[in-house]
Amino acid sequence: MNASVSRLFEPARVLPLVALLVLAACAPTKPHRAPVEDRSPAVAPPAAAPKPVDVKPPAPAPEPARPGFYTVKPGDTLIRIALDQGQSWRDVARWNGLDNPNLIEVGQVLRVLPPGATDVAATRPVAPAPAAESRPLEPARSEAKPATNPLPAGAPVAVVAPPAPQPVAIAPAVEGEPAWAWPASGAVTAPFDEARNIKGLSIAGKPGDPVFAAADGRVMYAGSGLRGYGNMVIVKHNDTYLTAYAHNQSLLVKEDQVVKRGQQIAEMGNTDADGVKLHFEIRRKGKPVDPARLLPPRP
Repeated sequence: MNASVSRLFEPARVLPLVALLVLAACAPTKPHRAPVEDRSPAVAPPAAAPKPVDVKPPAPAPEPARPGFYTVKPGDTLIRIALDQGQSWRDVARWNGLDNPNLIEVGQVLRVLPPGATDVAATRPVAPAPAAESRPLEPARSEAKPATNPLPAGAPVAVVAPPAPQPVAIAPAVEGEPAWAWPASGAVTAPFDEARNIKGLSIAGKPGDPVFAAADGRVMYAGSGLRGYGNMVIVKHNDTYLTAYAHNQSLLVKEDQVVKRGQQIAEMGNTDADGVKLHFEIRRKGKPVDPARLLPPRP
């Protein structure tokens, strides 16, 4: 045996090698595991809980105005409110303590009937102006000398009757209703039409033609403060009826003036209009009604 090989098997050299092999065999080995495929269905992560939403309760609907009161809407003016309620704007301002009638707010509640009044209007007529005393005309004094052959006493005298007055279109009086007359003599060019929001009659004429009060009453407005009406007169006839006369070129009456049926109150014009005309309204408790149903037939 070769000497080098025999040295490998010497006890002093063999024992350490054997010990190393034993230790290597006894050392724990890391097990080799085959990969495992996870076939279980995917589970979505739990959804986050929804955040609470602050839900505000709906705003309560505005309460309807009580009878005798009105809630101001956008675009309202005190004059228009008073007209629609059949009242004088001065009265409405006084009932509500308004120092400046131009300062009203949307949502403001206004009293439109006198304090203590109910929503049922009476039909007391406005106190008319005292009637003018009718006196016969005195014959003109003649400077001519008396006739030399006067008629003998007891002779018949021919009396010439005065000419008959021209017929005036006046509606027959009805208890509690004004006696109506036409406010102008021109032709009706546009009738009342509630569906088209035409609130009265359009009556043709020329600039300066007279405009007459349609019934006895008191002037509750005379001015140009209502858009779309121009120079206008409003006459209150009783607690139920009023009339409006719009687009005049000039006004001949003042507020709170008492007027008689047939009295001239304005001159026809075209203010706030596309031509010369009178816009005439009759309102019953503030609501426009067809004047043709109340005015008398024309002769």
